[in-house]
Amino acid sequence: MSKSGAKDNIYDTPHEMVVDFVFDENVAHVFPDMIRRSVPGYDNLIPLLGIIAERFVTANSNIYDLGCSLGASTLSLRRRINHEGCQITAVDNAQAMVEQCRDNIANDRQGKTPVDVVCDDIRHIAINNASLVVMNFTLQFIAPEERLSLLSKIAMGMKTGGALILSEKIISDDSTEQALLEELQLNFKRANGYSELEISQKRSALDNVLIPDTLITHQQRLIQAGFSKVIVWQQCLNFISLLAIK
Repeated sequence: MSKSGAKDNIYDTPHEMVVDFVFDENVAHVFPDMIRRSVPGYDNLIPLLGIIAERFVTANSNIYDLGCSLGASTLSLRRRINHEGCQITAVDNAQAMVEQCRDNIANDRQGKTPVDVVCDDIRHIAINNASLVVMNFTLQFIAPEERLSLLSKIAMGMKTGGALILSEKIISDDSTEQALLEELQLNFKRANGYSELEISQKRSALDNVLIPDTLITHQQRLIQAGFSKVIVWQQCLNFISLLAIK
C-alpha cells in the first residue's frame, strides 16, 4: 500500500537516544512493510475483515475504522460492502497516515461505498447508527484507564446486532506461555529480516507507548462496555482479533 513499497529500516542504525514511537511521516512511508514483518497473521487478517463486513453491515448504516493508518482495513471493508446508504468513516490522529490514506482511497477502483477520512483523536469521534466498527491494533495505544469509556461509547453508538472487530497484541498471565509467545514473535521478526539491533531499538521505542492487556481483560471489558458476546475469531501467536457483538 505504500506508494514506494519502501522497506522498514527506521531502526537499522544505532540511535543515540531511542525516543517513544510515533506514527510520523517516516513510519507512514514504510508502514505496510513494518506491520507485515512485525505482526504475525496480519496478511490473513485484512482480507477477512471484508468477509466479516458482508455478514454484519446493514443498509443505511455507518461503518467506522478507528485507527485507520493507511487504509488497508478501510479498503477491505469497502470492497465487500454492497448495501445502499452506507458510509465509512476512517479516523487516525497521525496527519502523515491520513494524507496517504486519502490517496489510497482516492485510487481505489473496486469499492463504491463513500469514505470520509478524518484526522482526529478517536476518543473525540461520535459513533452513531453503526453496524460495524473496526479497531486494528489501536486500543493498545490508548491509556488503559480510558479504554472502557471508549468501548462503552462505541457500544452505545452501535445498532443491535452490529459488531466491533478489535485486534490487539496480548500478554499472558502464565509466565511460561508469555515467554514462549514472545520468543516466537521475535523469531518471526528475525525470519522476516529484522536484525537484533532493529528489534531491540523498536522494542525500546514501544515500551511506554504500546501497553497490552490479557485476553480475559479484553473479554470482560467488552462485556462491561455493553457487548453481549465476544468471540476470538483469529489468533496468531500473541496477536488476536475479537468479534464483539452488540
